[in-house]
Amino acid sequence: MCGRAKAFGIGVLSLILVLFVGRLVATGDDTGGKSPQTKCPVMGGDVNKNVYVDYQGQRIYFCCPGCPASFERNPEKAFAKIADQNVLLESVQKTDPVSGEPTNKEIFTDYKGRRVYFSDRESAESFNKSPEKYLARMTEQPAMEEHQAVGGAHEHGQDGGHQHSGGGGGCGGGGGCR
Repeated sequence: MCGRAKAFGIGVLSLILVLFVGRLVATGDDTGGKSPQTKCPVMGGDVNKNVYVDYQGQRIYFCCPGCPASFERNPEKAFAKIADQNVLLESVQKTDPVSGEPTNKEIFTDYKGRRVYFSDRESAESFNKSPEKYLARMTEQPAMEEHQAVGGAHEHGQDGGHQHSGGGGGCGGGGGCR
């Protein structure tokens, strides 16, 4: 009986391990229950599709032209918020951060608010062993691109932060920036 219980325990642990590893490297262009980005990760207002930053293969939208600078000072804070809100950012990633080859949109891993695509499973496994190393490589690839709508004057405090007045619509979206 003891041998059966041990075999059963090993079988259960093996199943758990397979399910866990399978979640680290997913296949298929599945949203995984994630929602598209609708809120600014800095101020929480509705996004303005004309104000965004492309960073580490992700397109991050903001509510107004003041928010990208706040994002640039602490991108990990914004990515944590994105992950907590179960948001799937728009991907602009073209190459595998490990191999440099074109990505296969069916092989990816979700890591701290980012969906990272790979050319093959081996690259995905390498990424999962040293994600910070490969994210740094993604940051270096093309320089961070920032796109902003024209207009929308703002005032920033000493810490670079800003505040919105009105209905949370962001600059130009009915809210207005101060």
